[in-house]
Amino acid sequence: MNLTELNLELSGLSPRDILKRALDNHEHIALSFSGAEDVVLVHMLSKLTRSPRVFTLDTGRLHPETYRFIDQVRNHYDLPIELYSPQAEPLQQLVREKGLFSFYQDGHQECCGIRKIEPLERALSDLDAWITGQRKDQSPSTRSEVPSVQRDDRFTGRGEHLYKYNPLANWSSAEVWNYIRMMEIPYNALHERGFISIGCEPCTRPVLPGQHEREGRWWWEEATQKECGLHAGGKPGSLPFTG
Repeated sequence: MNLTELNLELSGLSPRDILKRALDNHEHIALSFSGAEDVVLVHMLSKLTRSPRVFTLDTGRLHPETYRFIDQVRNHYDLPIELYSPQAEPLQQLVREKGLFSFYQDGHQECCGIRKIEPLERALSDLDAWITGQRKDQSPSTRSEVPSVQRDDRFTGRGEHLYKYNPLANWSSAEVWNYIRMMEIPYNALHERGFISIGCEPCTRPVLPGQHEREGRWWWEEATQKECGLHAGGKPGSLPFTG
């Protein structure tokens, strides 16, 4: 089966069933966890397998509430969460040469490369596939074409190809929050203070009524640049699906 056909099939399934298919297709698979969408997937995974693998990126610049949220989820689901942190040497060099807030002048890509992209590369290095909480409506300019599954050409896993599953691609923010409330799932306390899309503390702020959720991320940059690179390069494709 190729990816185009698989996407057509998965598009008619629920997020839970997409997760089940992903677990069936791949032995080495993990969920990237950080926000509200991801904790919905943690909840679903906890019902499908006794030992879901979950990792998160500790950039060193997260809000205190986010660190508490990570531990809250860990305790609520009795689940180990793997933390990947930036390498000390390149981080120290960046801070030594440019200070702690160079992204306000230079753009966020260099800092994100050190604090997020390289740790993610390590997290994915022994995987065949990973799972994300991406939704199409999170960013109309960059995520409107997010498929249920894609080949990830941005990163390298343990095999010839790395696959990425996006079970919530067709869900809206309202559906995510309805599920959180219905299932009484833990969530980041920052959401009660106007934060919707939550990243590092210096690069995230609350949004005003009527603003899109991504307006609170890297607000000093153009809307088309509001990605850190974690989800760049993936393609729905039509290559043979061998998972």
